[in-house]
Amino acid sequence: MLRLNPLTRKKWRRFQAIKRGYWSFLLLSLLLMLSLVAELLINSKALMVKYNGEYSFPVFSDVKAGTDYGFDYPSEPDYKAMQRQFQLEDGENFVMMPLVPWDPFEQDFSGDYPPTPPSVQTQHYLGTDVIGRDILARLVYGFRTAMGFALLTMTVSYIIGTAVGCAMGFFGGKFDLLIQRFIEVWSMVPFLYVIMILVSITRPTFTLFVAINVLFGWMGMTWYMRTMTYKESAREYVMAARALGASTGRIIFRHILPNTTVMIVTLAPFTIAANITALTALDYLGLGLMPPTPSWGELLQQGKSNLDAPWIVGSVVTAIVLVLVMVTFIGEAIRAAFDPKKFTRYL
Repeated sequence: MLRLNPLTRKKWRRFQAIKRGYWSFLLLSLLLMLSLVAELLINSKALMVKYNGEYSFPVFSDVKAGTDYGFDYPSEPDYKAMQRQFQLEDGENFVMMPLVPWDPFEQDFSGDYPPTPPSVQTQHYLGTDVIGRDILARLVYGFRTAMGFALLTMTVSYIIGTAVGCAMGFFGGKFDLLIQRFIEVWSMVPFLYVIMILVSITRPTFTLFVAINVLFGWMGMTWYMRTMTYKESAREYVMAARALGASTGRIIFRHILPNTTVMIVTLAPFTIAANITALTALDYLGLGLMPPTPSWGELLQQGKSNLDAPWIVGSVVTAIVLVLVMVTFIGEAIRAAFDPKKFTRYL
């Protein structure tokens, strides 16, 4: 069982006392966990099918041929049509569909010409976009993409920035000057131009955008960690550790890093918000992920181009604002809870 030290417990209790940040953290964590199992909640595949006394779980297995259920489909069965047929037969056969029986790529032309407004009858609870795809499905899957991009980019950038920054602040000298000059030169490279060039010569992928953002995103944390490490390395407890013969690795990982993590924890929520905004902006400009990947930026572009369908722009703007507000509340609460003027740790 994980045991927190008394100082960390004090900070956690302080974070819990800031209600809007704490509840935002719980709600955002819940939304993230639900998005990870979105296939069980929003999908065109059935959760369970009972046919002639046998049970199958299409959402967990490979696609079956339509004739396996007594219907003649060329490829993947239409589970919604099967559900209606079994209901009409009023037998023992049945199909259990997810709460939203649409996936983010499926087009629905059964009713009016898209985009269609929200409807409980068609189970398009937030309506459809300009080519008949369910907006709720694309919002949820787009949220998972955006959060995955933000968290992965932040983690890799912070690892690189923390390592380089600590080395600059601890060793100093020529190494510090060399890395400073490199960062100054590299920071002058125009990020947007690099994106435009790479998108024009290669197929944009999730991995590519993570790599590009990491290449340009590690420098900010490096400056912070350099300053914090330089300040901490001059304190008495570090000098005492050196006098006692502690190794460089022990001084950095056991003494300096624990006292500089406040910077990492404080900046993390704001970095997540910045990464979500960056990916949304790139998708909006047409420089982001390839269609038909679910994307908030692509939905925002659709909403701007189809103001006569206000449910499109209203849904995506509401989702973006709510997520960014929650992340901001979390960041403010963490900054207050981990305030070094309130809690200080010297080892």
